[in-house]
Amino acid sequence: MTVEVFKSTTKLTDGLKIECSARNHKIIMDEPKSLGGSDTGMNPVEALLCSLGACQCIVAKCFAKLKKIDLQEFWIELEGNLDPDGFQGKNKDVKIGFQAIKSNIHIKSTSSREDIEKFVQFIEETCPVCDSLKNAPRISSEIIIEK
Repeated sequence: MTVEVFKSTTKLTDGLKIECSARNHKIIMDEPKSLGGSDTGMNPVEALLCSLGACQCIVAKCFAKLKKIDLQEFWIELEGNLDPDGFQGKNKDVKIGFQAIKSNIHIKSTSSREDIEKFVQFIEETCPVCDSLKNAPRISSEIIIEK
């Protein structure tokens, strides 16, 4: 199978407001006022948590029937621990990104607890966003100077 390429564009617009686009879709990201933004959208680390949860929800929906799981309702609450002193340069010993991410996975189902636990393990092992966080991809940048 060929590798698919996913693309997005992010553009700083006003203050810390970012316009993010992919295909024909746009979302606005911003920082909360406490971090210098105008709070017009979720911030990038909140969006990362949402991306992880959304990807796991999609995997759950796509594979529930195949795995014989009665999936009546499914949602995930996520939280990440991040010390702003790291990315703000106040403490070089503090990790810049999340130190930990915790999720509470809610499922309404008549399936057994054992089957649900196996299904959740499958979701976590199959989710591309989860894999990208656990096994960091190579990241490279090219600088393009606009005149």
